[in-house]
Amino acid sequence: MKIYGLKNCDKCREARAELIKNGFSVNFIDVRETPLEVTDLERLIFNFGDDLINKRSATWKAAKLSDRNLSVIELLQLLPTVMKRPVIDNGSLYFGWSEEIMIKILNVR
Repeated sequence: MKIYGLKNCDKCREARAELIKNGFSVNFIDVRETPLEVTDLERLIFNFGDDLINKRSATWKAAKLSDRNLSVIELLQLLPTVMKRPVIDNGSLYFGWSEEIMIKILNVR
């Protein structure tokens, strides 16, 4: 299982810890340190579209208008921290860490 996010993001740390606690092998990819490949970005955009952009983030708020008008893929290549996180890939893709996602991944009822 892969988690794409930021190592200093509370939700990313929470998701990683919970998944490891439940026996999952987790490969954490910090998108700031290891930018996503174009094919990975295309897959995420295909699944989530514009929802992948966190318009409430400090990165988005600080972005220049010209950057905000870029395509989603160009924006994520330029400003990877504007991505909603964590993005979890266990064969299926999820973003965020909520009780609903936890239930889907951990099969907890």
